[in-house]
Amino acid sequence: MPYAIDLFCGAGGCSEGLIQAGFHILFSSDISDMVEKTYRNRHDQLGLIQGYNTWFQRSDIRDLSGSQINDYIDNLEIFRTGQIARPTDIDLMIGGPSCQGFSRAGRRDKSDPRNMLFGEYVRVINEIRPRYIVLENVEGFMDMQFLGYKGITGVEYPDGSVTPDILRSELQLIGYQTLEPKILNAADYGVPQRRNRVIFIGYREGEKVPSYPDPIVDEKHYVSLKEAISDLITDDSIRLSVSKRKSKYQIESAKGRTPKLDGTPIPSKKISCTELPNMSDLVSERFSLFFEGETGTKLRKRIKENGIDLTGKVHLLKYCSEQLNLTEEEIIQLYMNKNVSDHALDILLTKKNIRQRWDSKLPSATVVTIADDYISPWENRTFSVREMARCQSFDDSFEFLGKRTTGGLLRRIEVPQYTQVGNAVPPLLAKAVALEIIKVL
Repeated sequence: MPYAIDLFCGAGGCSEGLIQAGFHILFSSDISDMVEKTYRNRHDQLGLIQGYNTWFQRSDIRDLSGSQINDYIDNLEIFRTGQIARPTDIDLMIGGPSCQGFSRAGRRDKSDPRNMLFGEYVRVINEIRPRYIVLENVEGFMDMQFLGYKGITGVEYPDGSVTPDILRSELQLIGYQTLEPKILNAADYGVPQRRNRVIFIGYREGEKVPSYPDPIVDEKHYVSLKEAISDLITDDSIRLSVSKRKSKYQIESAKGRTPKLDGTPIPSKKISCTELPNMSDLVSERFSLFFEGETGTKLRKRIKENGIDLTGKVHLLKYCSEQLNLTEEEIIQLYMNKNVSDHALDILLTKKNIRQRWDSKLPSATVVTIADDYISPWENRTFSVREMARCQSFDDSFEFLGKRTTGGLLRRIEVPQYTQVGNAVPPLLAKAVALEIIKVL
């Protein structure tokens, strides 16, 4: 059996894919205590038992050394008691260093200390010497520049050096060759989500050269949002009209793609994490203005060009009337006319243009850690943790533990369920990459 290490493992998206591909995860690590509960609970489900045949260590990677990792693996009961011979090599190390500093979705900060974590990943690779390595990150990783970066061998890189060039150089200096980094779209691998991620694959000198996975579906056959989550519509009448029978993807999600260590599946007995966010009637009515597949920007443009009828939108009428000091009849006329002012549109819609009602016929947009601005195609609401997990290709039996969400400054330190899902590597994408490593082992 091939053996793997999963660093920056999060809730376990990568681990799910590795296990589906046939790897046994001997060691994993993440810094979050909230993530640890979810990850270890899942491993218990799968028969990966702490101290017996696997080890999870909650740690900052800067405090984690190769010798410590080897000690944890050496002391696993299956090796200590001689049940199985301790492998001389780790076949694969995989990791996704924290990507907030690289992300194009928010403010990019060259000085963000999390940007340096990929260097710590290289350090651990050098200390463990696995046969193959994989690094996953966001697209912004490809063009993030550094000032005064100094590598683990002491090499000082010119100001403006980009992350991929530094990474490939650092790995070559410690005896690893790398493939040209590639951006993979999760939807190409059966994930019902348009999610681009940078994948680096490296290999120890002397090992067979691996490849990136070829897409298993084309754009015409992507798994749609309807195929992914239509069975989770809460309104019975809407659900029955939209989806009279479960899709192949929904059946597989319920049956379970990730096997236990003995090879048996884990079917879901009861779907967890289906609680919906609290939402006011005003917000629900605001969501109702969106057409399927429409963004906030397109909605504003449509109202300016065609006007919109707010008749029957009780809470919106009352709110706009109070804010604009007009009667409700005047409000109806105001918004039915073309060329509504930007101020009036801000009152009606707020200044947020990033809201979007997803298109049921397409894969979802990229699942993020805060799902407040994604609207269901069928109901005037945002999504549950389970719906987001389905879009990521997690099995229904996978339980996300801890707080469902958080807010304010706590978002800097807490990793609640929505964040665990949004930060994860889609298991089916990880599986596709891991199967390429299996081919060359």
